[in-house]
Amino acid sequence: MSARPLAVFGGTFDPVHIGHLTVAWEAAELLDAEVRLMPASVPPHRPAPLASSSERVAMLRAALAGQSRLVLDARELEREGPSYTIDTLRELRAEQGARPLVLLLGADAFAGLPGWHRWRELFDFAHIGVLSRPGVDALRPAELIEEVVARRVDDVAALHARPCGKLIELAVTPLEISATRIRDLLAAGRDPRYLLPAGLFDDPGLLAPYRR
Repeated sequence: MSARPLAVFGGTFDPVHIGHLTVAWEAAELLDAEVRLMPASVPPHRPAPLASSSERVAMLRAALAGQSRLVLDARELEREGPSYTIDTLRELRAEQGARPLVLLLGADAFAGLPGWHRWRELFDFAHIGVLSRPGVDALRPAELIEEVVARRVDDVAALHARPCGKLIELAVTPLEISATRIRDLLAAGRDPRYLLPAGLFDDPGLLAPYRR
């Protein structure tokens, strides 16, 4: 079996910014995959978003307009309760059959994986692609290292050949952009013009949740 993978890139996207889109785009190219940006409803590991679900969806739609490599998947916003990744991957596996699935995680999020709900089961439904900075190694707990040591692959073709279970490091170009800093700038009446996708400035109402 060899199929074009479906990759999932989650987050609060509060707001979606250039840093999110840059790494998602690079991962799509490196994996030759469709990448779905999946906003979380109630993130289990961080404070609730400032913008509402509908406001974040509107921002993502504006940010992703005019291209087809990155797409929006709002399924987690339609579920009650916390947005557990294992539930999302179960749904996708039921929909996609044997198509390879790849969960994209930043290096810091991956290092914290043992704190996630049923984290070991994630490999039963998807591969994991770790978005890492070249030359930078995040400190990882022993139980995580033990779990992934036999799962590591270096060749993207290994992910295309099976539906789940492997781990690959993807060297991307991270932009040190903070959504918190962007919210602070907007609240202060500033204009973070080149930190956000251009489409977010086409409609002044899109950024209204962050202006005071």
